[in-house]
Amino acid sequence: MQDDTHSPDISVGPRIKEIRLAKGLTQKEFADSLGIVQGFLSSLERGKKVPSDTLLIALCHLYEINPEWMQSGKGKMLKSSPREKAPNSLVVTRTPLLRHISKGFPNEVTEEDVFDYVSLPHVPEGCYALITYGDFMAPTIRDGDLVIFRPGGEILNRDIVLVRNRWEEVIIRRYRIKEDELYFAPDNPSYSPFKPDPNTRIVGKVIDVWRKMRL
Repeated sequence: MQDDTHSPDISVGPRIKEIRLAKGLTQKEFADSLGIVQGFLSSLERGKKVPSDTLLIALCHLYEINPEWMQSGKGKMLKSSPREKAPNSLVVTRTPLLRHISKGFPNEVTEEDVFDYVSLPHVPEGCYALITYGDFMAPTIRDGDLVIFRPGGEILNRDIVLVRNRWEEVIIRRYRIKEDELYFAPDNPSYSPFKPDPNTRIVGKVIDVWRKMRL
């Protein structure tokens, strides 16, 4: 089985610049939001450097960019959101913010497990929130980000999941299948992927990320 990763084209550079200008951000502000340096962003915009798939995924998620437009320039720049389609149908869900994830989760969730509740729009019922620590998934998910995850359900190649490892720690990694082998990979290339062992368990699938940005 071949890896489904494809190499981005340098032609995305002008579209990256178009996004930045549409958001009214300076190069430094835009670069900081993506976890990259200003010089690298400048090279991307001028087509001197090629962005990684990981960076494009983070950019599209953070600024709600249509991935097809990002890759090919076809269609609309922004994703069509439920709020755009039906302005008066905003649904806000009260989601449990977990202090930690116990061994019995999700069948056993006690008051001690729940730190607080967060009210967020368009979060499906049955989801949970968790504050992340560390830079293992940067720039997609950064230290201090709020992730929304759903226990159970189908897991597909490249999904971001919460995994309980052999040391009973719950960590966030990307579910990857390459050449018929399964492994869990960080988005930050400074860290190494690992293969599951009999004690590895998937706790849930990340469906949304919320980030506080300084204005």
